[in-house]
Order: sequence, then structure tokens, then C-alpha cells
Amino acid sequence: AGKCPNLPTTEFADVTAEMYPLQTKLYYTCDPGYDREAGAYSGIQCKSEQQGAVWEYSQFKCIDKKNSSSTALTMELELTQKPERESRSPAPEKQEDISESKQKDFCRPPKTVPHASIRLPQQHFVGQVLHFKCQTGYDKRPPTFGSRTCKEVNGKIIWTALDMRCTNDSN
Repeated sequence: AGKCPNLPTTEFADVTAEMYPLQTKLYYTCDPGYDREAGAYSGIQCKSEQQGAVWEYSQFKCIDKKNSSSTALTMELELTQKPERESRSPAPEKQEDISESKQKDFCRPPKTVPHASIRLPQQHFVGQVLHFKCQTGYDKRPPTFGSRTCKEVNGKIIWTALDMRCTNDSN
């Protein structure tokens, strides 16, 4: 898959993604007060399997800095039980508006890991759509949200233009 150029920075905007193209790598970061368990790899990658695009997970855990031994146990329980529920729960009605072929090449947002957050990928691939929303206080002038898509146009990979600017003045 084609790699996208660096994402132009958009000041005062939060960026999110709902789908990730194949090859995308994401990394978990432990919340303040928690440490990555020794030997736990924080990265996941969107890979193509027979059932479509899926995240390849490694066992990643964040443990409480204060009492790492007792929380590690409860985390393991949480992690082993959680994905089951999550894989069944995303509403199937919602998935039908994405065409079959398109869905096979995209991973949905990854599962949540207790006490961890995920950062947006450093490297994007063709097909990635990013959603921008002005942060509170900088959303005085519409439009206050928009999206950019990484696509190939005439052999060149580009990000589509974003028709919004986040500013805290209203004129």
C-alpha cells in the first residue's frame, strides 16, 4: 500500500480515525501512574486475514506503578474477557453502510486496553480518512470540523484539503 506524505499540522484541532487501512501500525501508551508490563510490546498492526482486515495484537498490559503484582492479575482477567464481548457488540447495522470490499481492507478502531490510550499512527497509508474537530474555545467560526483523505491522484499520493480553520476569534 502507498505511504502518505506527512500530515499537515492543523492547529487547535483534535484528530480521530474510525477506520485504518491495511499495514497501519498503532501504539498503546500507558496512562500516567501506570507502567508497561515488562516484555509487553505496545504496537499492533492492521493485517489482512481470510475474514478481512484485523489487528494483530500482542499481549500488552499497563500495571499500576504502586503495586504492580496485584493489579497484573486483575488486568489479565479483564483483557482475556474483554475482546469476546467487544467483538460481538459493535452494532452490525452500522457496518452495512460500508461496502463489503472496502471493509475487508480496513481495520475498525482497536480494542481498549485498561489504563492505556492509543496514539494516531506516525505513518499513514492510502485510504486513511482522518476526522478533525476544533478544540473547545477554538470553534468560534464554522465549519468547526472536517476530514482529510489520503489518496492517489495521477500517481501522486496526497492529502485532500481541509476546509476548516480552528481559531478563537469570531471575525
